[in-house]
Amino acid sequence: MNNITIISGTNRPNSNTEIVSRFCYEELSKTGLSVKFLSLMDLPESIAFSEMYGKRTPEFEKLVNDYFVESSKFLILSPEYNGSFPGILKTLIDSIHPKIWNFKKAGLIGVSDGRAGNLRGIEHLTLIMHYLKVHVFYNKLPISSISKLINEQRELSDEDTKKVIGNYLEMFVKF
Repeated sequence: MNNITIISGTNRPNSNTEIVSRFCYEELSKTGLSVKFLSLMDLPESIAFSEMYGKRTPEFEKLVNDYFVESSKFLILSPEYNGSFPGILKTLIDSIHPKIWNFKKAGLIGVSDGRAGNLRGIEHLTLIMHYLKVHVFYNKLPISSISKLINEQRELSDEDTKKVIGNYLEMFVKF
């Protein structure tokens, strides 16, 4: 089991986080590694009520198996929501049995329009990952002023940012 699951940590339509997440997916896919992409826009709308506390739909059980049980690494990209990370991401984490997370690895990338690249949010996420016994990659990547880095076609266009992400992904693969 050496699969990487990339998680775009918001269910907001047309999010900048989704753009950066898809860029990461495209770059990691070039490596020949087994890479999967999970957008939280694809979660069931009733996740907080239909998939929690031992209840499971067959569709969500398949999602958990495909993206979490079968993966050894997670690359989680999170936008900044109110000084932290989105509640939908926390709900997803809470809906998965803690043992599924144990002793796996995670890389964290923060995305924001502000100056800090959601550093506070990815630190909050680090605490949760540590509680779940996930080994978190020491290098957390904050991406700031995201709206200035995306062109009119809704693509990541800033070459320096692409290089920084590429370097981060190269190190994350070795982690």
